Amino acid sequence: MSGTQRLAFIGLGVMGYPMAGHLAKAGHQVTVYNRSAAKAEKWVAAHGGAAAPTPAAAAKAADIVMMCVGNDDDVRHVIMGPDGVLAGIAAGSVLVDHTTASAIVAREAYAACKAQGVGFLDGPVSGGQAGAENGKLTIMVGGDADVYARAEGVLQHYARAVTLMGAPGAGQLTKMVNQICIAGMVQALSEGINFAQKAGLDAELVLDVISKGAAQSWQMENRGKTMVADKFDFGFAVDWMRKDLGICIEEARKNGALLPVTALVDQFYAGVQKMGGKRWDTSSLIKLLK
Repeated sequence: MSGTQRLAFIGLGVMGYPMAGHLAKAGHQVTVYNRSAAKAEKWVAAHGGAAAPTPAAAAKAADIVMMCVGNDDDVRHVIMGPDGVLAGIAAGSVLVDHTTASAIVAREAYAACKAQGVGFLDGPVSGGQAGAENGKLTIMVGGDADVYARAEGVLQHYARAVTLMGAPGAGQLTKMVNQICIAGMVQALSEGINFAQKAGLDAELVLDVISKGAAQSWQMENRGKTMVADKFDFGFAVDWMRKDLGICIEEARKNGALLPVTALVDQFYAGVQKMGGKRWDTSSLIKLLK
């Protein structure tokens, strides 16, 4: 589909607020819903469109509904609750869930939507708050190819890459791989920076040098120097990472994958939480080594 569409966005957190903004800037008619209505009114004041009192009301006239909420329980409530999306959305519309959740809830939502003639895609994102604000998210999608084809152009308004990974749940499984890789990367970077400092090296200079070699990574480029500076207020919080790693570990129990490093790093993050770092960003693992 192309041209102006009637869209709804549910969940205006640090990710959803700017994502919905990109849809409005692209010229679409956007209706928003947020659990705290003040946030929705603020969004409408900034971007136009309309605020709805419930997810059902937001979804009522929408061609495509997007949502980005907290966890599996939130997803179930927003989609299948008494005032949920499925209580208002029309048959033939599409629902895209950007929440990082389990593959189980993605498949549940897919089945519930299909029973009402609604297309469903699980589309978790990577790129953090900065990616949402800059419209440069990576979106990994699970669902049916024909439904994906209808939604892809809209999702590209806030993405650098949108990819159909497979059947329902495949988007969430891909996001799990993403979080598994990040967990090990951040711990290794924490250990490397701490080692450089203990060895009496200029840690920033070390990062400048090794980022031009095989150790280079997004984490190093974007978080290395802030870790050296002991600053941890850059978006994705430890509490959310622990939620995500819990999903990864639970899925691994089912599919037989071994996650020894991920399980260890999850416990390190529990240590950061005990230090009072629940809202610090994920690069705060280095605090345990100080």
